[in-house]
Amino acid sequence: MSDDIKKYFNGLLHKVSGLYVIQITDRDGVPLLRVCHNQKNVDFALMPSFIPTFTAACDQASKFGLGRNKTIISMYSQYQVVQMNKLPLILTFVGAEDCNTGHILALESQVDSYLEDIILAVQEP
Repeated sequence: MSDDIKKYFNGLLHKVSGLYVIQITDRDGVPLLRVCHNQKNVDFALMPSFIPTFTAACDQASKFGLGRNKTIISMYSQYQVVQMNKLPLILTFVGAEDCNTGHILALESQVDSYLEDIILAVQEP
């Protein structure tokens, strides 16, 4: 992974107050990039079984006839998890319960150009 890409995502992590982790995985949950801001224990949201569950939830949500699901936001007692569907990639943001969800969602359009390089590396020839 390019140092520029990791540096960019590390900068994003520091832009949003209360954001702990940004992780990029493939649709099966294989981690490609992870940047952490705090030593909080947020491994529950980064477990290999958590990401494929998001993919399945997106597939089920698309059956409502509302189009393709782009984002799922999960709120817990101490954390929030925002997952973005950027197939073949999944972006996972883990933050504090009072982290500004709107700021996280605003990052979606900012990361697209950096994701292109990662998508090219992940796609099958």
